[in-house]
Amino acid sequence: MRMTTRKLLDRAFTAAACFAVGLMVLFLLFVLGPIFGKGAGAYVFTGTVEHRRMMIDQFGRGDEARVAAEWAGAQQARRPIYDALAAFEKELPQLPAAKRKALKPAFKAVREGVAVLLGPEPGEPLPALTRKMYGQTRWEKVQAKVTDILFEETWDYSEGAGKKVLVPRQPMFEGTALAPLFPLLQTDLTALLRPRLTFYPGFLTDVSVDAHFFGGIGPELLGTIYLALGALLLAVPFGIIAAVYFQEYAKEGAVLTFLRTCVNTLAGVPSVVFGLFGLAFFINTMHVSPGKSVLAGALTLALLVLPTVIRSSEEAIAAVPRSYKEGAMALGAGQWHTVLTVILPAALPGILTGIVISMGRAAGETAPIIFTAAVSVGKLVNPAELLTQPTPALSWNLYNLCTEHEAVDEIRHVQYGMAATLVLIVLVLNLTAILIRARVARRLKG
Repeated sequence: MRMTTRKLLDRAFTAAACFAVGLMVLFLLFVLGPIFGKGAGAYVFTGTVEHRRMMIDQFGRGDEARVAAEWAGAQQARRPIYDALAAFEKELPQLPAAKRKALKPAFKAVREGVAVLLGPEPGEPLPALTRKMYGQTRWEKVQAKVTDILFEETWDYSEGAGKKVLVPRQPMFEGTALAPLFPLLQTDLTALLRPRLTFYPGFLTDVSVDAHFFGGIGPELLGTIYLALGALLLAVPFGIIAAVYFQEYAKEGAVLTFLRTCVNTLAGVPSVVFGLFGLAFFINTMHVSPGKSVLAGALTLALLVLPTVIRSSEEAIAAVPRSYKEGAMALGAGQWHTVLTVILPAALPGILTGIVISMGRAAGETAPIIFTAAVSVGKLVNPAELLTQPTPALSWNLYNLCTEHEAVDEIRHVQYGMAATLVLIVLVLNLTAILIRARVARRLKG
């Protein structure tokens, strides 16, 4: 091959590689950008006085004197709205029947919207549900709710295809006692709810309140750590022992081929099958726990990541130069001593990489823990309860909140916050694997 042609091919392959890397980076930014962007809203947002009241009532956190002063000022600003609602309620029976019939549904929507926006009026009995004890706690929810109060959503079919139209409610109530309410919601919203930039690190540690309407993801985060660490504590020793056996002790033949085939097959089994096996074997047959538990989930996840640990450890051991083993044995070291003091330390970077990557996979799995360990809502699990109690986990609770929660649109910030936290955990684990591998490799090179 001529030198000119070779240079052209080298440049073409280099350009193609750079293009592929750039494309992958753009794809990751396209996928992860919205997750981290919207997930940050769980930690940093514009909170209202209702959020600060909730934090004091539910978690005992905040400046009580300052919040009390803000609450008093907000109640003073809200008084004209409550007065307008009360006055119109008295006026409604006196209106003509046709007008009363037309305004009654609209007034019901306005009154219910104000209750959601501002919470129960002072003096009213507190509702049973925590979510109804407070008004809107986040400013973006405030603006959305005000739009629902000020406008009625209808459909316009005048052009053939239907399109959504927002019709102002204010003209309907002109000349009534409720008319002053609408300008107040448009001009005095800041005085009504006192928005303030809020940093909420407690999202990582607080327990959820009223099915994640308030609070954080502390139990889910701790449960994920329990399950991932438990899976590795069980899988790593067996995985490394199996890898050493395959590389250093087993003889080539039908038995070794069969065992390798079993490991490769296990690596390709769908994760939901592991979950069903964990339920049937560990819980129903072995009775490792009375029902779902962290132990049963960790055992199931250990089986899931075991093939990854075996294969990564085996490849790392196989990459160790044979001269290391020959030199150690020439100096009189036995086979086990050589494996323990020469081969495994030299293979440590690759083994650690496989272990940390397996931990990231265990942290992100959902199907295996549905049947063995995870619950939708739960408290922080103490270490003494790991053998008997189930736990919430980020992956399962994220799925549950996105698909089965009764108010899925109201807690979007929690969903994105969970997703961002889970992705960040996996990214940190993978970055840790890279750093550990590089550091151990430098130490081994001296």
